[in-house]
Amino acid sequence: VNTENHHANPTLTKSAKLKSCGRGSGRRETPMNTPADDRQIRAIPTPYGKVYARAGIRGYADRRYELLAETIEAEGRVLDLNPGIGLVALRVAGGGLEVTLVESSRANLLALERTRKDQSRWRLVTGLPWDVEAGAFSTAALVLPAERGSRFVQAALASAGRALVAGGRLWIAGEKKKGFEQYFKWAKRELGYGLVVRREGPLRIAVLEKEREPDLPPLWHRFEARLRDQNFVFHTLPGVFSEHRVDPASLLLLESLPELTPGTRVLDLGAGYGALTLPLAAKGAQVLGLEDDLAAVRSARRSLKANALQAEIYHSDVDEALKNAGEFDIVVTNPPFHVGGSVILDVARAFIEAAYRHTRKGGRFYLVANPFLKYEALMDAVFGNHRVLRVARYKVLVSER
Repeated sequence: VNTENHHANPTLTKSAKLKSCGRGSGRRETPMNTPADDRQIRAIPTPYGKVYARAGIRGYADRRYELLAETIEAEGRVLDLNPGIGLVALRVAGGGLEVTLVESSRANLLALERTRKDQSRWRLVTGLPWDVEAGAFSTAALVLPAERGSRFVQAALASAGRALVAGGRLWIAGEKKKGFEQYFKWAKRELGYGLVVRREGPLRIAVLEKEREPDLPPLWHRFEARLRDQNFVFHTLPGVFSEHRVDPASLLLLESLPELTPGTRVLDLGAGYGALTLPLAAKGAQVLGLEDDLAAVRSARRSLKANALQAEIYHSDVDEALKNAGEFDIVVTNPPFHVGGSVILDVARAFIEAAYRHTRKGGRFYLVANPFLKYEALMDAVFGNHRVLRVARYKVLVSER
């Protein structure tokens, strides 16, 4: 992310440092209205203007973002490293400040792009926290992405600190039961003086002032796995699902798939870092992977290169990036179903509908899931049929087009 340099905040004395921060009204603003639980991006009125969003994307109906937007006191150039649906950025831009939003989710980016068209002070960037230029911002905002694991949170905090000028301020929002205190202590140790400025139930807002340059933790993790009688090396970035080992659900799905003849066209929906893509490509299949998260896309591409394998990986909101790709013999998926700790079945519904659109007549769609998730009815509604192939800790279902 290339940005222009600017002047730092005026230096505060220790006695005055941060004491004035967060002195808003202390009241909860009117909650934003939320759309129905479907896949359609639509306008949502908020206290700071209109945003576009839908259920199932990060930041949707999330009180952490609302609380940070209500509390933040920004100045200079502003960076938002986990913008969600853009609520914090909307509040900041409404105060006349320029804000750069860095987002890695393709679904979020599509929603944010709709809002950005009405926001001349927004700069929307596809990227990861550690892509940001150092020393370019006076204020940074970060809703702690605890659902993505400690490695990602620490990398995001360090990246936010590195992006600030000396004396710049980092505003963070988090939840006590999801590690806020641990992350806040880590940030103070790495960055400098910090203060919790607001509490609402288990939610916390804190502000830190940059006194020293934080160290960016190591980003890449390497592990090996034997899949379908072949050895593979995987390289993963922080925040990707099951970043240290191939998850047992994907293993069960791989065991349940038939032997593939060379040239079989395979679509991997929600490909992650390539746990399914790599072993299928190694068998000679022509694999195309679609993945919402940029960290996973980069991980899959690096892993493919490390194993000298060929496959296409696209950054995509479900099948949004799939243009004129034709039909596939097999579609496979280990669909995500957690968004911010909630079970979101409309994501899996979108995957099943996309699978139907791209499966050739006579082709098959394979899905692995937790037994308690009732995907059978969705597969019957879309494909008109389903079979249960395997049930262990997880279940493997198949439908035929």
